[in-house]
Amino acid sequence: MKINILYEDNHLLVVEKPINIPVQEDNSKDKDLLTMLKEYIKEEYKKPGNVYLGLVHRLDRPVSGVMVFAKTSKAASRLSNQIRENKLVKIYNAVVENKIDKKGRLEDYLLKNNKTNTVSVNEKGKLCILNYKRLDYKDNLSLVEIRLETGRSHQIRVQMSHNGNPLYGDQKYNKNAKVGEQIALFAKRLEFDHPTTKDHLIFELPLPDREPFKKFK
Repeated sequence: MKINILYEDNHLLVVEKPINIPVQEDNSKDKDLLTMLKEYIKEEYKKPGNVYLGLVHRLDRPVSGVMVFAKTSKAASRLSNQIRENKLVKIYNAVVENKIDKKGRLEDYLLKNNKTNTVSVNEKGKLCILNYKRLDYKDNLSLVEIRLETGRSHQIRVQMSHNGNPLYGDQKYNKNAKVGEQIALFAKRLEFDHPTTKDHLIFELPLPDREPFKKFK
């Protein structure tokens, strides 16, 4: 599979993650994005032996969009610090059911069940925060822009569902999702400071050309 590379230098690799590709190896044993990118670097630069590529954040398997990887351990450490300090900005687009409020902020405690790979709202969990604004509304579906303040597993999917606005096509958290529908969640934009030059970098992709995003183009 040819991966769309958005930016590359000696420290960073920014790519568009395709849908339905795991970011790293999972129980399915399907080929994962991290392995694909290591193979690309090895082949492109004729590197012998193992290739280093640091995974600093993740996207769920069915979700596509912008991701940054670190090509050195120093870059990985500095990017991870930006994530911890909430300086790495992650903006998503999602299509959710019903007419959501024009804008809002969701704060929930989420707990992950590793056995079932599901997440639920539970006071024993970790605090999760996101901010959203509605961009458009058609056919009882809302196009929203979401900015994460925390980055937890399945966070957007669970918080939106708990708020009464489950994501279109979300087979885990939307009881109305039909078999074969693709989850309408897309990592649209990443902003962060370059780990060595300190330049502020912004990477943004257009809405995917697939349902239900096509309704809002």
